[in-house]
Amino acid sequence: MSAEPRPRVGLFATCLVDLIRPSIGFASAKLIEDSGCDVVVPEQTCCGQPAFNSGDRKTAKALAMQAIDAFQGVDYVVAPSGSCAGQLKKHVPELFADEPELARRADAFAAKVYELMSFLVDVRGVTAVDARFEGSVTYHDSCAGLRELGIRAQPRKLLESVEGLTLTELKDSDVCCGFGGTFAVKYGEISDAIVAKKSDNVAAAGAGTLLAGDLGCLMNMAGKLQRQGRPMKARHVAEVLAGMGDEPAIGEPQA
Repeated sequence: MSAEPRPRVGLFATCLVDLIRPSIGFASAKLIEDSGCDVVVPEQTCCGQPAFNSGDRKTAKALAMQAIDAFQGVDYVVAPSGSCAGQLKKHVPELFADEPELARRADAFAAKVYELMSFLVDVRGVTAVDARFEGSVTYHDSCAGLRELGIRAQPRKLLESVEGLTLTELKDSDVCCGFGGTFAVKYGEISDAIVAKKSDNVAAAGAGTLLAGDLGCLMNMAGKLQRQGRPMKARHVAEVLAGMGDEPAIGEPQA
């Protein structure tokens, strides 16, 4: 009797991961494979969120169609980013709501899109990982992942299983870090004030490492912490869960 085929998962790597922090992509692939799936990485580009949020629906639709076509042969589409997964799952169908044939394709695509932590816990039923990380961490809940996709308990559940790790909750963990994609560009002074408050809370948590599920948020917070001379390290939660916590932290020189 043959074993059931392993689900085929398309990894939506995201622009920032591809260009800035590829180790998050490798960590994500390992976690997905460890959950019993095969991973493929189709040719891809931006999820379209910057264009969508800026009102450029034409570009957003073109990028959405690229993703729909690229991932049509997989069982699931998984992104290590709540903001990108939120765009693909929640907003891509909006773009084609008035075009019945394309709407059907967009809805089918969105139905198989998941953020990484949700996929592991809610879909694959992962309750623990085989990883070790010595030290204390605190966790920031990124806006899109929390509010659009309900990502909160899942990363904490998996972090509880990491040997040597102590999780200290962050005050106002669900409050924006000030990044917001194009928001940080358009409203720099407001963004800086928001991340300054976040930096104070991170420092007050007393943990050695700041974790989150979105690289954009992590880059914003890590940059502020470093400019203030605070010795906190910042990492994507997938890196710790995959046992890759010995990599240089975000913003540190690569070995």
